[in-house]
Amino acid sequence: MSAQVFVKLFVIFAVVAVGWAVGRSGRLGSGDPARTLSNAAFYIFVPALLFRTTARVDFHTLDPTTLLAFFVPTLALLALVYGAELWRRQADHGAAAAPSVRAITASFGNTVQVGIPLAAALFGEAGLAIHVTIVSLHSLTLLTVLTALVELDLARERRRSDPTHAHLARLLATTARNTLIHPVVLPVLAGLTWNLSGAALPPFADEILQTLGLAVVPLCLVLIGVSLAHYGMRGAVRSATALALIKLIVHPLAVIAFGHWVLGLAGLPLAIVVMMAALPVGSNALIFAQRYETLPAETNSAVVVSTLGFVATAPLWLAALHVLG
Repeated sequence: MSAQVFVKLFVIFAVVAVGWAVGRSGRLGSGDPARTLSNAAFYIFVPALLFRTTARVDFHTLDPTTLLAFFVPTLALLALVYGAELWRRQADHGAAAAPSVRAITASFGNTVQVGIPLAAALFGEAGLAIHVTIVSLHSLTLLTVLTALVELDLARERRRSDPTHAHLARLLATTARNTLIHPVVLPVLAGLTWNLSGAALPPFADEILQTLGLAVVPLCLVLIGVSLAHYGMRGAVRSATALALIKLIVHPLAVIAFGHWVLGLAGLPLAIVVMMAALPVGSNALIFAQRYETLPAETNSAVVVSTLGFVATAPLWLAALHVLG
């Protein structure tokens, strides 16, 4: 691995450390600065970047093999974790939503807060275009599958306690709407729609979106550090560590094995899908856990553990990619 990659990784984690130090100092106020920064990122800057990038992506240059290399092993891992946790829940009568919550924790990466800065810093605009294209399908695919699974489990639980309960269709419609109206999914869909229309972005609109998008990398990296300082390590560390290891080791291993040795993927596309799989647990997993009031402490701990662990595992996966050429 080149010295340039090490320098870029050092810069990324140095900015995270700055956010952590400022968060620990209390200079950001006594409230919840992580939530304030997160809202600014997710509702202003990230949507601008995602819309602009998606609206300008040339989908004709994206090989479907790249999508298969990421989504086939990702969905397989999701199904394996969900199935194992479903069997365990039935054995110990755990919470109905627990299998889906642990499945999303083990498979849903931080593709925006960590992934976008990493792709932009290490692979440039060409790599970012591939990354954002996969992100455009990432949330839609995983959140839709997991929402359907958790709602089916909850519906079965309700029917078990109340045989007359029959509101599954309404519940699925509500959760599908909540999935689509999302600060990551919605701008991507809007950008895809604009892209398919064939129209160019007006110069003034493109300038506004570009200016807002420039804030994403530093803001999201600082946000990670502030979140680590504010929330710390709470809850079930042992189970959270196991889920973090699945996300940081098993997930990218499955992608690199399937993508490289089964599909023959190489070069920049392989690097993007492997590093996307190697990302730490995403904040959407915590939002998912909080929505269904199941294992929020464990999920938050998994986010923290995996984010810290990513400092050590990211260079290892970059080194593996370097060996593969």
